[in-house]
Parts: sequence; structure tokens; C-alpha cells
Amino acid sequence: MKKSFTKDQYSKYVEEISPKSKLFSNVLKAFLVGGIICDIGQLFINLLKNKGLDNDAVSAITSIIMIFLAALLTGLNVYDEIGKFAGAGSIVPITGFANSVVSPAMEFKSEGYILGMGAKMFIVAGPVIVYGICSSIIAGIIHYLIT
Repeated sequence: MKKSFTKDQYSKYVEEISPKSKLFSNVLKAFLVGGIICDIGQLFINLLKNKGLDNDAVSAITSIIMIFLAALLTGLNVYDEIGKFAGAGSIVPITGFANSVVSPAMEFKSEGYILGMGAKMFIVAGPVIVYGICSSIIAGIIHYLIT
């Protein structure tokens, strides 16, 4: 027997059974973990600058280190736990992008290196890459036309 609800009854029912959002604690966790990730990046920047490298080299090397660390932690199934805890705090920095490339590669590895890992590696990150490239081209054209 199917139970019928009015619109107001259904809204009340949905509100009762829906999990309550822990907005403050979620924002706090995201802020703290995202901040820690950025602090780690800043630590590498400071260390590399103290070695006498120029800003371009420091930026590139720091990005490479952070991407490597995120890929390594993803491979060890640690980054997923960080993501479950921190939410957006773990996906906003560049480490989240590395995680979004490595995770599908690991998941589809069993389908082979070409049709599995190679084809599915950018399933999540691919649209981000395409959007970034297209946006930078449009911004470059606008900048060229303005100046």
C-alpha cells in the first residue's frame, strides 16, 4: 500500500529524515586541512628560496613536489581518508587535482594500461584541464586585443 503525502507533509518528512548538516565543523575542517596543505607548500617554497633558486624555479619545483606527495598519498590510500575528513579543504589545492588524476588511474588499472589506466586517467580532471586551457586562450585573446 502506497502512502500519499501532501506537498507540505512530504517537505516535513524529507526534513526529518535528512541528515543534519554540520556546516561549522565542515568549514573548520576544510579550512584547517587546506591551510595545512598550503603551509606544507609554503615550507617547500621557503626551503627552495633559501637554497638560492629564483621564483620561477621555486614555483615549478614546489608544484612538482606537492603533486608528487598527493599522488603518493593517493596511491597509499591516505589521501582519500584526508578527503573524507576535510572535504573541499583537500580538493581545492593542487593536491586535489593530483588526486583526481591518480584515483581513476588506480581504479581502472585492472582494465589494462591503455584502455583502463590511460583512457580513464583524466575522466575527472579532463574537463578541468579543457576548461582551464580554453579560459586561458580566451583571456589571452582579450588581453592581446586590449593592449
